[in-house]
Amino acid sequence: MRTMHMAGFAAGLLACAAFSASAEEPHRQLGAHVHGHGRLNIAMEGKKLTMELEVPGADIVGFENEPSTPEQRAAIAEAKAKLANGLALFVPPAEARCELEEVRVSTEAEHEDEHGHHEGAAGDKEGEEHRHSEFHVTYTAGCRALPKLTSLTFEYFKVFPGAQELDIAVISPKGQSSFEVKRDKPNLDLTGIM
Repeated sequence: MRTMHMAGFAAGLLACAAFSASAEEPHRQLGAHVHGHGRLNIAMEGKKLTMELEVPGADIVGFENEPSTPEQRAAIAEAKAKLANGLALFVPPAEARCELEEVRVSTEAEHEDEHGHHEGAAGDKEGEEHRHSEFHVTYTAGCRALPKLTSLTFEYFKVFPGAQELDIAVISPKGQSSFEVKRDKPNLDLTGIM
């Protein structure tokens, strides 16, 4: 029964991610590539905290093209190392007693054709003009006192100066909530979410 409940919860997280992606679809259709703006999906259940970050490469490393120089390759490697330290970027209260268990960091190229349409790496088109890279990070943490996760402090903005704001979607046993966290207000109040 617990496995079935977790499967439903995971499906909810995927729906949340899909909702976030569809909410951004008008921007993609208009060809606007929004620098400084990323997404963070958060799921909380039992003693597990899962976070999924999607952010433009320009926000993290200052460029969005495929790395072509040793300096750019080094910048990507350094950024991946910084992104891997999730609980130092998105800091929970000590009382929640969270420990990072698993991290997956990857980069993905997104193509923009001559008409401003975006396509993933599998959808290459002739006439391609621009290639935008994105960082995708998934964090899984165990929190021995997850109900005490009443806030997150976003050190992320200090570590990555190009980042300006994140759209946040939170799924907890009480439902789904949406927030926006900005560089000038780097705290997320999660009181009452669990």
